[in-house]
Amino acid sequence: MLDMLVVGGGYVGLSVAVAVKQAAPHLDIAVIEAAPDHVWKKDMRASAIIAAATKMLEVFGIWDEIEPEAQPINKMIVTDSRMSDPVRPIFLTFDGEVADGRPFAHMIPNVAMVGALRGLCERLGIEIRHGLSATGLKTGDTSIEVSLSDGSTQQSRLLVACDGVRSTLRDFAGIKTVTWDYGQSGIVTTVEHERPHHGCAEEHFLPSGPFAILPLRNNRSSLVWTERTNDANRLVAADDLVFEEELERRFGHKLGALKVVGAKRAFPLGLTLARSFVAPRFALAGDAAHGIHPISGQGLNLGFKDVAALAETIVEADRLGLDIGAINILERYQSWRRFDTFRMGVTTDVLNRLFSNDTAPIRIARDFGLGIVDRLPGLKSFFIGQAAGTTARDNPRLLSGQTI
Repeated sequence: MLDMLVVGGGYVGLSVAVAVKQAAPHLDIAVIEAAPDHVWKKDMRASAIIAAATKMLEVFGIWDEIEPEAQPINKMIVTDSRMSDPVRPIFLTFDGEVADGRPFAHMIPNVAMVGALRGLCERLGIEIRHGLSATGLKTGDTSIEVSLSDGSTQQSRLLVACDGVRSTLRDFAGIKTVTWDYGQSGIVTTVEHERPHHGCAEEHFLPSGPFAILPLRNNRSSLVWTERTNDANRLVAADDLVFEEELERRFGHKLGALKVVGAKRAFPLGLTLARSFVAPRFALAGDAAHGIHPISGQGLNLGFKDVAALAETIVEADRLGLDIGAINILERYQSWRRFDTFRMGVTTDVLNRLFSNDTAPIRIARDFGLGIVDRLPGLKSFFIGQAAGTTARDNPRLLSGQTI
C-alpha cells in the first residue's frame, strides 16, 4: 500500500509528489498519468510563473535547470480599446521587479518545467505510471482504493486528485461544483516576430475579451486570445492566412512581421469551483479544485499554492505521527486554500464581465479607474506584490523560499 497516490502527471501533480517526498523521504509515493510517456514532450505551450512559485522551484533544486529557458517579464502594460480604434492608449503600466533582480513573473515553456519535475521525481524514487486512468473509487477506514483502466487496483493512505478541471475523481468522490460557462474560448498559440519584445507583457482589453501577449525567449511570444466561442472555433479552423490577418489586427505591427509557429488550440472558458477540496483520504489540487478565467494569469499559480499548502499540511502531520489521510488533517489544507481560491474566482469573474463588453458608461468608468491606479505608485506596488505572491501573510513555507 502506498502512503500517497497522485493522479495527474502535470506540473501540479508532479510538484505535490516532489514537495512531500523531499520533506518526508520515507513516504512511498507514486504518480499515475493517463497520457502516454511521450505526450508531455509535444506540449508547445508556456505558462506564467509568479515570483513566489519560482522560490518553490528553487527549494526543489530545479530552478537552475529551468531558468535558461525562462523569460523574465520586465514590464506589463494594459490597454482598453475597440478593434476599430486607430490608437490603443495605455492606461496602466507595471514595472516587472518585486525585488532587486527578481521579476514578478517568468514565462516558462511547459516542456521545460515538466521535464525538470519528472527528472526530480526519478532522482527521488517517485514512480510515474503512464497510460492509466481512474475508473472507480472505494474509501475505507484506513485506506482508499482506486480502480484503474488496466483492471488493476491501487491502495493508498491518501489520494491527491490533480486530474484537471473535468476531474473524474472529483465526481467519484461525490464532490459537487459551482460551474458556469462564459461563452468564451481562449485561443492559445506561439508566434515569432521580427523585433525584440524586451520582456514586455501586454494585455489588451477588447470587447470580446482580453488579448494577452506574453514574452518568450528568442523573439517569440505566447498568446492567450479570448473570443466568443463560435468565433474562436472559426478562427482555429481557418487557414493560416486568415488566422494571421485576424491576429495582426489585434497584435499590431510594433514587433514587425508575425509568424505563427505553434499549434492553434481553443479552450472553452468558464468558472468551476469545487464545493469541497477534501473528503476522507482524498484531496483536490490545481484545476481539479478550481478552474478560473485566464484574465489574471493566476490559474497555474493557484495550483502551486495548493501544492505548497497541501505538502506542508501532510508533512507536518506525518512528523507528529498523525494519519495523513484523516479528514481532520485534510480540513486544515481546505481552510488554508478555500477562501483565497474563492476570492480569486470572484475577482476574475468580475474582471471578465467588466472588461469583456463595449458599454460606454462601463468603458469610461473602468478606464478612469485604471488611470487612477497608474498614478498611485503605492497602490501599483501593492497590486504587483499580490500578483507575484510575495506579500501574502499566510504563504506556505515553500512559496516563501523555505523548506518544510
